[in-house]
Amino acid sequence: MSARRISARLAQRLCLILGLLALPVLAQDRPAETIVAGLSQNRVAITADFDGSEILVYGAVRRDSPPPEGRLDVIVTVEGPPSSLLVRRKDRVWGIWVNHAAISVDSAPSFYAVATTGHLKDILTETENLRQGITIDRVVRAVGITAEADGAGDFVEAMLRVRRAAGTYQLLENRVQLTEQTLFRTDVVLPANLTEGIYKVRLFLLRGGAVVAQQERHIAVHKAGLERLIFTMAQEQPLIYGLLCLLMAGVSGWAASAGFRLLQR
Repeated sequence: MSARRISARLAQRLCLILGLLALPVLAQDRPAETIVAGLSQNRVAITADFDGSEILVYGAVRRDSPPPEGRLDVIVTVEGPPSSLLVRRKDRVWGIWVNHAAISVDSAPSFYAVATTGHLKDILTETENLRQGITIDRVVRAVGITAEADGAGDFVEAMLRVRRAAGTYQLLENRVQLTEQTLFRTDVVLPANLTEGIYKVRLFLLRGGAVVAQQERHIAVHKAGLERLIFTMAQEQPLIYGLLCLLMAGVSGWAASAGFRLLQR
């Protein structure tokens, strides 16, 4: 047997031994629990008669060994496309209410929902919330607020309050159903005034207030039919869009005037 063949066999055996030694390390690095999840739909079409949609988020916890001790919780977040905005406060100046102080919010999602298996304060630590950015106050980022206005926190809180009332910011505690510490599901209602874009769905598994596994999915929201035609024309052919609007306004005015004259006869 040549020296080259002996060297090749020794190299193969060495690789095999190293592979076997690496298996326990890989097993230790592998998460004890992972998420297998899905969505009832990953595309939402905004049409002329669109009045909202309901998304079912469902899944299961996959394990290679018996579940660890302790309570298991699930948090699901749905986040719409972010944008910057200016938050103003009305003040009374010389008896007249006018826009006065303002702050700039660098990034605020157009829609945000948080669904949980329990009360947030009981299942999520503040440290983990800060690290993962789960609650809405951790997602909204205000820039330069201390230099722009006094009491800047009140501005952000007012913006959150307005969007909660409009249904675009939702806190859905105890709305995730968890069965046998394995199967989970929840429904998230998307309002009619959706912003077009990609919506991010994040799923978190928690034990003892800490995130042990997470997964991310996406929902594409787009305009369709007449809504898409009007939007595209307004963006790409503004002159034709403006002329058509004037024509429609003129025809509507003439039709209303003609109908009123008929009623007077």
